[in-house]
Amino acid sequence: MSLPALLTQHIVRRPQRIALLQHIAEQGSITRAAKSAGMSYKAAWDAIDELNNLAASPLVERSVGGRGGGGAKLSQEGQRVLRLYQRLQALQAQILEAAEDASDLDLLGRLMLRTSARNQLHGRVSAIETQGHYDRISLALAGDLSIDALITRDSTQRLELTPGTTVVALIKAGWLTLLSPQERPLAGYNCLQAKVEELLDEPQGPTEVRLTLSNGQTLCTFAEPAWLNAHAVAAGSNLRVQFQPSYVLIGTPL
Repeated sequence: MSLPALLTQHIVRRPQRIALLQHIAEQGSITRAAKSAGMSYKAAWDAIDELNNLAASPLVERSVGGRGGGGAKLSQEGQRVLRLYQRLQALQAQILEAAEDASDLDLLGRLMLRTSARNQLHGRVSAIETQGHYDRISLALAGDLSIDALITRDSTQRLELTPGTTVVALIKAGWLTLLSPQERPLAGYNCLQAKVEELLDEPQGPTEVRLTLSNGQTLCTFAEPAWLNAHAVAAGSNLRVQFQPSYVLIGTPL
């Protein structure tokens, strides 16, 4: 089975995150791997979540033990991706030497931009419904989950979207809203069942909430401590998360 195109491009464009797989394989712990890679604990979790979301199956298997605890190891797919990364490393020097001018690398850097969106979900276009000047794009995620995106017709045409197109759905953490089991989602909104994986308290401001979907993909959002306390939210709690289709940005391979 070949790697998804978007994950393959990620290996080429974001090597520092793929290199984290090597540290996890060696250290057996996210905390120790982050330290070895020169990353913060939080940055390491973000990297792992992004990699797992883009892959066909999780690359890293974790056992939660609280901040600073728990173990981690590479899945079989993770080991395969790591081997691919190591082969690409061997080719890197040849690629750099092949550049005709230093400006070539700068140009490639501008064309391969990163995104500030914390949540990146790999999926495929399952349907396109015209709604006036907009198109409602239905996206099939892993595990029979689905979400909708609302984009302009011009965007649909520019991205050359058709049923079956592989995409990444980008959603900023601040655009997600948590719902308690008793709250009803707003009509027309995307709504997904999720389990709280971890709460990361901040000295000031809202708490960062890491969520796991039933398909293993993860989401990150924020919630006020008072709301979390009022609903007795803790690691392992079952909640729902909602967001508007217009808040879902769509990315495709270049």
